Amino acid sequence: MPLTCRGRVRGLEPSRGDIDDALGKFSLTLIDTLDTLALLNKTVEFEEAVRRVVADVRLDNDIVVSVFETNIRVLGGLLGGHSMAVMLKESGRMVWYQDELLHMAKDLGLRLLPAFNTSSGLPYPRVNLRYGVRGPETRTGTETDTCTACAGTIILEFAALSRFTGDPTFEAHARRALDFLWEKRQRHSNLVGTTINIHSGEWVRRDSGVGAGIDSYYEYLMKAYILLGDDRFLQRFNTHYASIMKYISQPPLLLDVHIHKPLLPARTWMDSLLAFFPGLQVLKGDIQPAIETHEMLYQVTKKHNFLPEAFTTDFRVHWAQHPLRPEFAESTYFLYKATRDPYYLEVGRTILENLNRFARVPCGFAAMKDVRTGSHEDRMDSFFLAEMFKYLFLLFAEEEDLLFNVEDYVFTTEAHLLPLSLSTASNSQAPPLAGEELDDSNFEWTCPNTRLLFPDPAFPRNLREPIKSAVDNSCPRPTTHREPGMGRPPLRAQDFMANNPEHLELLRRMGVSLIHLKDGRVQLVQHATQAVSAVAAEDGMRFMQEMMELSSQQQKEQLPPRAVQIVSHPFFGRVVLTAGPAQFGMDLSKSSSGVRGFVTVAEPYKGCSELSNGEIVAGRIALLQRGQCMFAEKARHIQKAGAIGGIVIDDNEGSSSDTAPLFQMAGDGRNTDDVTLPLLFLFHKEGNILLEALKENREVEVLLSDKARDRGERLSKTVRRHEYEKKCTDGAEEGDCPTEEKDHTSPASSKPVDQSQVTTQEQTTDDSVVGQESVQPAEGLSNSSSQSEDSLMADWQEDLEAFKQMEKDEL
Repeated sequence: MPLTCRGRVRGLEPSRGDIDDALGKFSLTLIDTLDTLALLNKTVEFEEAVRRVVADVRLDNDIVVSVFETNIRVLGGLLGGHSMAVMLKESGRMVWYQDELLHMAKDLGLRLLPAFNTSSGLPYPRVNLRYGVRGPETRTGTETDTCTACAGTIILEFAALSRFTGDPTFEAHARRALDFLWEKRQRHSNLVGTTINIHSGEWVRRDSGVGAGIDSYYEYLMKAYILLGDDRFLQRFNTHYASIMKYISQPPLLLDVHIHKPLLPARTWMDSLLAFFPGLQVLKGDIQPAIETHEMLYQVTKKHNFLPEAFTTDFRVHWAQHPLRPEFAESTYFLYKATRDPYYLEVGRTILENLNRFARVPCGFAAMKDVRTGSHEDRMDSFFLAEMFKYLFLLFAEEEDLLFNVEDYVFTTEAHLLPLSLSTASNSQAPPLAGEELDDSNFEWTCPNTRLLFPDPAFPRNLREPIKSAVDNSCPRPTTHREPGMGRPPLRAQDFMANNPEHLELLRRMGVSLIHLKDGRVQLVQHATQAVSAVAAEDGMRFMQEMMELSSQQQKEQLPPRAVQIVSHPFFGRVVLTAGPAQFGMDLSKSSSGVRGFVTVAEPYKGCSELSNGEIVAGRIALLQRGQCMFAEKARHIQKAGAIGGIVIDDNEGSSSDTAPLFQMAGDGRNTDDVTLPLLFLFHKEGNILLEALKENREVEVLLSDKARDRGERLSKTVRRHEYEKKCTDGAEEGDCPTEEKDHTSPASSKPVDQSQVTTQEQTTDDSVVGQESVQPAEGLSNSSSQSEDSLMADWQEDLEAFKQMEKDEL
């Protein structure tokens, strides 16, 4: 969850429906990313991650998971991690590894096997990791339908598990499911539907395409042939592929059709999962249609910055989400490998820059809720790290960047690495063909040489140009050239400062105007027509969306008000100022005593650079003025100087907690764990009370807390200390008064602060204050001190009555 900076644990977060079936309390992202670490040459991190998986991950969980997602992400992740660990062990590293990941993979495989207990051999879509699919405790096993890809994307992982372990059971079950799907294809069109009944074999959804619901079924037929060397898989793939190119492919489009009426389109839009298909065409050796479809996808990507989850045949947004899917990057990598055309490096750079520019957030990369506005979703699926990072790294990597030869492995649909040597491992003998004859004419044994296929270097470019024009003309996009001053990355909401002239100029160019409100806040309004260009207007819309998300996130993290209580003479805790909290630093609500100290004005007062009076600020609470830099930056500067806390005073004259809503200080968009002191915010009116007190008194001591403290106890302590101080200043002998008391004396004749200017919101809700009726005089004080205390108590009594009445009014 990259926006809230925490992991997503199933059951602790609100349910998202079927999408949560991928979560099984088995450290999904960690396992799915194991071989990514190895491929990226992060061998130390990989070894540590393997140790963590072996030590901490448990699979015996009473939880219902998706068979498909658990197979490709977790079983595949364990097998890919095992492959990398074996490779490293053979090179002299990780010598301690004893196939622990493989043992876990077999344990998981056995937990998935009950799902295959059907008359057809097609697996149930879900399984309980502890109880299987039978019985009420499983909470599953009642489903009747599954998608074609869900049943047909098992063979690579299960066959690899069988050949790694020598147990043929897993591969046999996966083959049986594939055989059943092949038998149920529509014999006239040789296409398969999207959803099938796992018991009867009847097609539930009869639309057919190469995107969601079917995609990886075709992929696994081709890759099963590559990994296992079984000719029947290639024959089946070629049969399906011929029908795809005949009915579904309408270059550069790929449109779903009905399996019984394949000349009849089933829809007028395409989903983003079909972006894997050009990569599969490269493996097939059919380069020209791969170039054409990929170019169409690239132009749609450039139009919207990301590939929308679905888009129409005229390339407009149909579903606006983009969960950071890697399929387009996958096809880009395979096309570059096949052609070595530097054009695909430029495509990769576009993908990379858009991810960093639009999806990167402080705690990762956030999925796009809407590609049109740039709004985010608090989601970063494990496939982003498992696949996107691999394909982009491999796209740009030189040979010396790689620990091993990638050509010795096949990528699963989740980009996990399985060694081709498995084709000669145990259980490599395929079952007999049962009378089925292979049609040799349907085989293409080698990929065509792209240099011979395209002797003219301009040929691929000539293929791409008409497609680019077609997408452009369907819905013209803004010019990609930025005007002077707009050549840098757009301003991010998390970096914005309202008094930064450069930021204000960027806002102006984006058509965003800034209005200062009386309470010190700023209001942002965008008028797209006032932007200097369409691109700038788009950046402005994205900035506004980010600002709304940031504001919404801060409102969700709304903290209660805090208190600044002046406890030194002559106030004795009577002055309580309502303060705004910070979303970083020390949490005063978790401190039983708060933070108490003397206040000192920081120099410079804004606190945006290293303090020049650091020696004086050390051990004290620093007073700062709002403005010129982020609150977290101010906190870091006073903390570096040795301050024990900070109070930021509003620079907007006249602002007050009486009229303005509670203000809480946000972080700077980066990690603020390094800030450990408490920081509170006072509006201008309350801040002036504190500054006036400091002007009238040589020393002012305050208490920073989550609420006003019981003043009875503080009064007796403070009055006692005042008497000691008075005694010292009246000429007592040196031994009569403690040194630390003598260091902080305050004049006896101090001008009291007008109580009418002090907010009492916190006091009215604090039972400990309202309920304090009387305080016993401290023992050992003179009669004059008792009279002084009696005088104060009389004033207190009036305050308490007023507080009680205010509490009644508020209730």
